[in-house]
Amino acid sequence: MNILFIIAAAIFLLGPLIAIHEFGHYWVARKLGVKVLVYSIGFGPILFKWTSKKSGIQYQLSALPLGGYVKMLDEREGNVSAEDLPYAFNRQSVWKRFAIVAAGPLINLIFAVVLFWILFLPAQEQLNTRIGKVLPDTPAATVQMQAGDKIVRVDGTDTPTWEKLNYALVNRVGETGKIQIQAEHQGQLKTFELPIQNFLKDQSQSPLDILGFVPYRPQIPALVYKMSDDGAAIRQGMKQGDVIIAINQIKMKDWFDVVDVVQKSPEKLLNIDVLRNGQVVHLQVMPQGKRDNMGNVTGMLGVQAQTSKINIPAEYKQTIQYNPAEALVVAVEKTGQLSGMILNSMVKMIRGLIGLDNLSGPITIAKVAGQSAEMGWQTYISFMALMSVSLGILNLLPIPMLDGGHLVYYIIEAIRGKPVSEQIQMVGLKIGMLLLGSMMFLAIFNDFMRL
Repeated sequence: MNILFIIAAAIFLLGPLIAIHEFGHYWVARKLGVKVLVYSIGFGPILFKWTSKKSGIQYQLSALPLGGYVKMLDEREGNVSAEDLPYAFNRQSVWKRFAIVAAGPLINLIFAVVLFWILFLPAQEQLNTRIGKVLPDTPAATVQMQAGDKIVRVDGTDTPTWEKLNYALVNRVGETGKIQIQAEHQGQLKTFELPIQNFLKDQSQSPLDILGFVPYRPQIPALVYKMSDDGAAIRQGMKQGDVIIAINQIKMKDWFDVVDVVQKSPEKLLNIDVLRNGQVVHLQVMPQGKRDNMGNVTGMLGVQAQTSKINIPAEYKQTIQYNPAEALVVAVEKTGQLSGMILNSMVKMIRGLIGLDNLSGPITIAKVAGQSAEMGWQTYISFMALMSVSLGILNLLPIPMLDGGHLVYYIIEAIRGKPVSEQIQMVGLKIGMLLLGSMMFLAIFNDFMRL
């Protein structure tokens, strides 16, 4: 994946989200009789502009695609002729101004619902929430959960899919206490309470690995089916058709055992025993370290298993199918769930339960956009929906400079019957600039640290 592909994926991801956000402000402003002067996608030098002869609005595309703006007629920003005063933004009622400002974030949330609705329409065959394996010396093993148990609820939330189950677990990030899990256990509904300590503080592990139960994993032989030309394995003597039988004298039962060991051993020399033409061959291979989007380094050998003949037992499978109305309901629920999860994470970050190193900036977003585009249109659309929710929620935060900060001013104005003073708004503007500037600096710093 080259840099041009990553940049293109990021532009095609962020461009529509920014355009839709600004369109929300633009459309509601025009519907409520406010005169729009400029509709801009991006900041900085103008790359392209066009002025409508009918409306006089200037539409433009600027060089920095990290935002946009809609410029409206406003006495605070220049002289306004007497005949245009009724169309100035500052002359509108507080509720009209509130609607215009709120329209941007809200249309991002609506757009996310539309994208999720599209994703939920096709039938999906996937694993159900029946546990495939319980890891030793983990909370799940301690409370005697077993392979074959089917998880139905986490902390009272229904979890019909692994995705919803993961969301429910991530909602407990940073916490200490117990996670309550209800599962179908030997024909009966049983409640398990799994102890957690600073849950998910280590971002290198998944919530399932920490708790100790994982989905069903098919039995895949540890046979090297394909090899990368530039991988560590081919450069250090491994051959196609080798069967990996042991690593550092530990027997490998299947391909997943190999993956677990290798991923935990970046840049570490491994003694690997392979079966080749009926004879055991001893190799020393050092997995290459690969850094993911959160800065975690995992080991890679550059080999693949044969996965085309996988057979999953019926008791571990389910088909998810929604009609259009049901898909819309589920899309709204998922958007609401993500919104709550984002807000919950922000609160926990402020409380110190989640580290500030979890903040991500444009570099991480661009990398994830590129990776999701490589994985297919459904993954890309799903990430776009997630970013649309994030953009909507971020802009609703009560921080001056953001839409949410302006909404707070309008609520105060509606209660007091008069606008917040210019002096207070200027102080708020400086505080907002400091907060947003600090957040952006930290996010970009984290991006570079992950590189």
